[in-house]
Formats: sequence, structure tokens, C-alpha cells
Amino acid sequence: MFSRDRWDEILEALNANKFRTLLTAFGVFWGITILVLLLALTNGLKHGVMADFGNFATNSMFMWTQGTSKPYKGLPKGRNFNYKLDDVEAIKSEIPNIKYVSPRNQLGGFRGNNNVIRGTKTGAFEIYGDYPEFIKQQPLDILQGRFISYSDINDKRKICVVGTGVIKGLYDKNEDALGTYIKINGVNFMVVGTFKMSNSQGDKEQDANTIYIPFTTFGQAFNRGDNVGWMAVTAVDDVPITSIKQKIFDLMKFRHKIDPTDDRAIGHFDLSEQFARVNGLFTILSIVGYFVGSLVLMSGIIGISNIMLIVVKERTKEIGIRRALGATPWVVKSQILQESLILTILSGMVGISFSALVIWVLNYLLDMNGPVDNFANPSVSMGVVFTALIILVVSGLLAGLIPANSATKMKPVDALRIE
Repeated sequence: MFSRDRWDEILEALNANKFRTLLTAFGVFWGITILVLLLALTNGLKHGVMADFGNFATNSMFMWTQGTSKPYKGLPKGRNFNYKLDDVEAIKSEIPNIKYVSPRNQLGGFRGNNNVIRGTKTGAFEIYGDYPEFIKQQPLDILQGRFISYSDINDKRKICVVGTGVIKGLYDKNEDALGTYIKINGVNFMVVGTFKMSNSQGDKEQDANTIYIPFTTFGQAFNRGDNVGWMAVTAVDDVPITSIKQKIFDLMKFRHKIDPTDDRAIGHFDLSEQFARVNGLFTILSIVGYFVGSLVLMSGIIGISNIMLIVVKERTKEIGIRRALGATPWVVKSQILQESLILTILSGMVGISFSALVIWVLNYLLDMNGPVDNFANPSVSMGVVFTALIILVVSGLLAGLIPANSATKMKPVDALRIE
């Protein structure tokens, strides 16, 4: 490996037919490029889809009420019911391994009718009544001020925390929103905080056009009382919410006199279950990426092996002279293996470098043109690069193994006779 003469021979062999060497190297170059880019694009798709989950605690579920589908204890089917604040306390006290339970109510929508006024400016925004725990389930970047506190809940304070879209719609440029008042459905609220979503840098329209107010204030100001629109329930970190959600459903059915077999009465969205499915899907896509990329790379390796066989054939007389002068079979074999390995690694490293350039260009274009739905930050980890290098080394050795064995099987006398 450290013999200068050996390296001179390798360079001479590679330069003997430059065009053939280039075409041979291109197979490995293209194979490793396809492998890395497939994995990068898979990760880009994964990052984009995962962004739809936001930063919401993935070990969570949303739960809401629906009409009953079965009669029970003299009550008819089709009956509507509402969750109450007492239900929230019951879940916390009676169901083990619960981390957070956040009751929520909603008013309006950012694509609905105008429901917020400030001076002469109006806008349509999503209004949520929430508890302080919600920011632990859905992390927010507080830009100014603060989020809702329990003193706001207990005193039913008319305060609000507004998103960046609300500020753009209701305030002049560079105007400070803290301490000002906005009117929501005719009720004045003081702005005590501004935020942007942690995962979207405030760019997502729906996230930016959101206003949070204390849950108790929401109930009093908009005549909701202690009714709960829906709940966000998060389990402790080491217990999947999927494993305990049925206990929560059974408790709610018991408290609201619903048939235990009525699965339609309670609607829910299991974020943990969906997250696991998406993770499983992208694991399969990564395996497919490795498989397809490896097949393309294998075609390049076969090409190198074929060319090395031709090289051995062309250098038969040279090999015979070496053997006649005392070269051992291992010396001849190592020469062929080293040539194959160098050719494979060089072409593979160029492929990895080219892939890195393509990935950088993709990320640059995404940064310049803004986010794309379900696609973000295509990239590969250093583990993938090291894996690719290992594949290159093993492939280079395999590509040279057959030609090397062929070279050592020749008898010196027979090799010298060949013209």
C-alpha cells in the first residue's frame, strides 16, 4: 500500500486507456449518487410530512363528542352530549399515566367571517380557549410577553396571546402590540403576548392567524359555561397514549350514560398511532432506497469487475514475467485488488461529493423560494456517508477478486508464451 512503485503502476494502468477507465468509473459514480440522493429525497419527504404534526407532543390524542348511535338506559340513540370541566378532572384523577389534559374551545376561523376588530381594521382569526398546559403540548415561540397563566384562568382575565398573522392584519408596521386591546366578537381583550409556531417560523397561515385566550374567560365571554369542545390528552413519555385511550373512552361513556359498545359516540384522533404509521412508512421507503441504490451500484461494480478481467488479459505476459522473477501469487493478487479498490473508491467519492452538491442546491432553492408542501430539508446523516464508504470498500474488493484469482491461476510459462 505504501510502495511508490505500486502506486506508479496503478496510475499507469488507469491512464493506459483513459476513456475506458472513465466509463468504468461512471457506473460506480452513478450508483452511489442514486443511492445517496434517494435517501436524501426520502428524508426530505419525511421532514415535510412530519412538519404536519407540528411540534405537538406526538404521544397525544384529540378527543371530541359525537352523537350516540345506540340507545342506553332509556336514552335514545342520536343523543348529543358535551364534555364538561369535571370530565377533565376525572381523567386526571382516575386514569393512570396521564401527563396533560387540556380542555379546548374554538370560535371562528381564519377563513371565516371577520370576528376581530381593532380600530378601523378587522380580520377573521381562529380563537382558542386554552389552559396553560397547552403550550407544553404544542410548543410556541413566545416573541414578546407571555402565554396564558393560571392566574388568568382563575380570575377569568380578558387577555389574549396573538400570532404574527394577527399582528400583520391589525397593526401597522413596527407597531408594538403588547398592552393594546382588540375586540373579539364585541368583547375587549388586552394583548399580553405574541408568538410564532416553533416549526414554521410563523409562516403557516393558519398558525399565524390564531389567538389564544384563557379557557374560563372564553366560557364566560361567549356563553360556553363549563362546556368543553374537545380535549388534547398526552400520556407520560414511556406509555403510549394508544394503550390507555380505551380506558379514557370507557370513563367518558360511563359518566355520560353511553352504551359501552357505542364506538361512534366519541370521536378521536390518535396522534401517536398516526406518527408510528408514518415512521413505519418512511422506514420502508428508506429500505427501498437502499435496495434500489444498491442494485444500481451493483451494476457499476460488475462493470469494474469485467474491465479488470480485460486488464488482466491484456497484462498476461507482464504477469508471467513477474511470476518468473519470483513474485508470489499474493503480490499479483494484491496488485489487481488494489487497482480495483482505488478505482471504486475514487469514483464513489466523486459520486458522494456530487450528491452533496445536489442536496445543497435543493436546500438552497427551498430556502430561496419558501417551503414546499410535504417536502423540506432533504439531507442524509454522516452514518449514511460512512455506510456508503463501507459499501464502496467491500464492492471494490469484490470487483477485483475474480480478476485477481484469474491472474494467480496462470502458470508463468504459459503466461510468457502469450503474444
